Amino acid sequence: MEFITLFITILFVSCIQIAIPFLVKRTVVFGVTIPYEQAKHVKVIHYKKLYAILTTVIALASSIGFIIWNQVTPMDETMLVLTGTLIPFVILLTGLTLYFYFHYKMTKLKKSKRWFEKIKQVRYADLAVRSQDEMLASYVHFIPSIITVTIIVLSVNLYDQLPGQIPVHWGPDGVADAFSEKSWLSVLNLPIVLIILQSMFFGTNLFTKKSGIKINPGNVTSSKMRQLRLRKYSSWFLFITNIAMTMLFSILQLNLLYENLFSESLLIFLPFGFLVFTLVGALALAIKVGRVDSDLEGKLITDEPSKVEGVDDDNYWKGGLFYFNRKDPSIFVEKRFGIGWTLNFANPIGYFVMIVPIILILILSFSI
Repeated sequence: MEFITLFITILFVSCIQIAIPFLVKRTVVFGVTIPYEQAKHVKVIHYKKLYAILTTVIALASSIGFIIWNQVTPMDETMLVLTGTLIPFVILLTGLTLYFYFHYKMTKLKKSKRWFEKIKQVRYADLAVRSQDEMLASYVHFIPSIITVTIIVLSVNLYDQLPGQIPVHWGPDGVADAFSEKSWLSVLNLPIVLIILQSMFFGTNLFTKKSGIKINPGNVTSSKMRQLRLRKYSSWFLFITNIAMTMLFSILQLNLLYENLFSESLLIFLPFGFLVFTLVGALALAIKVGRVDSDLEGKLITDEPSKVEGVDDDNYWKGGLFYFNRKDPSIFVEKRFGIGWTLNFANPIGYFVMIVPIILILILSFSI
């Protein structure tokens, strides 16, 4: 089961890394803003294809090597997990290295062609677009918290009946293989982590909903549709993930409170099922959003030069990955390389929403 889980993760990471250049907005290529009409420039297309080919070669070599190694020399659990975790990082690191290489090439190409010098740059505002926003209300992320609070109350009531050793890790066979001395922290660790994550989901949805809807005046229809899709489907993905995660954590906590309440097969399947569900959901989100205002849209780019374009804000993007703009009140903005949102690192609220919860979870994990 662990081999299948790790292999699926490797495949997912590989597919996303290969497809990214074709899923992002047409006007952003390897983190560099270009005019809409230049999206079919021969060098732009060449860079995207070359990135995909090189990433595919690395991904195939890594995946095939992982399979052959496991068949020829069966790995123990520790080595299997270590290798299977390392390979996705190798693929990600390869993709990142190639990204920075092509980011440099695109920056150089943009400067040499002086694409924005003869195009009027404007900011496009649509006062009616907010009425079309279908993001979920942020309070829905507190609905699963009712279950979490119930689990916490139940854990407190049963604390005295629990054994002196509390399981904190389960092996691939669903049997606990690591224990900790009973304490309030070890008993309540899972539901506390769950509450922190649910609060983070709430904050992410809340401030994403308040973020600006940025539309490219060079291609209003497609860019507006992309923004609305991104907001709607990422909101739903976040909420459904919240529910699935709440179910997973709750079952694990109930199994801690009532020994052998669930079968070993269920405990084996649940984490695997949650991983597959999350990966499939992320892939569906990438395709649903990425098929609009991108190379997957299937619509020809106009041959007529655009009279206007969105403002070239490359100076606010460090390496095309990190957004730092004190003038922008948005806390979350659309990623330039990938599908989803990234922080406006110039806004301190973003650190509180995303970084502080992660730090708290790490502190809890190392305190047991």
